[in-house]
Amino acid sequence: MTGPSLGVLLFLPYRHLEERVLDAVRAAGYSVTTAQARVFQRVDPQGSRLTRLAAAAQVTKQTAGYLVDQLERGGYLERIPDPSDARARLIRITALGLEAAAVARQEEARVEAEWVSLLGHRRAEELRQTLLALRSITDPYATD
Repeated sequence: MTGPSLGVLLFLPYRHLEERVLDAVRAAGYSVTTAQARVFQRVDPQGSRLTRLAAAAQVTKQTAGYLVDQLERGGYLERIPDPSDARARLIRITALGLEAAAVARQEEARVEAEWVSLLGHRRAEELRQTLLALRSITDPYATD
């Protein structure tokens, strides 16, 4: 094999996207670190338990709790009672968090449009389908 591995080739565009999105979020006035964003982006729309969030973000429960505490103090997340278990708490995105996420989605769409422009619609769709096929064996947290 010559050149970078498939893993590296998958990672490089993701890293570029992540940096662009976080730069846009910060430029819009939202103070979020890379570590916080990696936990934040994994919060389910209906809310997540800390243990699931930690596993999805591939960090310890203590690290996830620390980052959630920071995001909660910043107003991006909140903890609410879990309606299915009164002893448990769910972590949910707040209105401020939704605003920051909207900025992130707009920048993500800009980056994706740049990629489609470079690749063309057919190749971009082939890439999407290929990555979706890989997701079936690589993403135990896929919900859609």
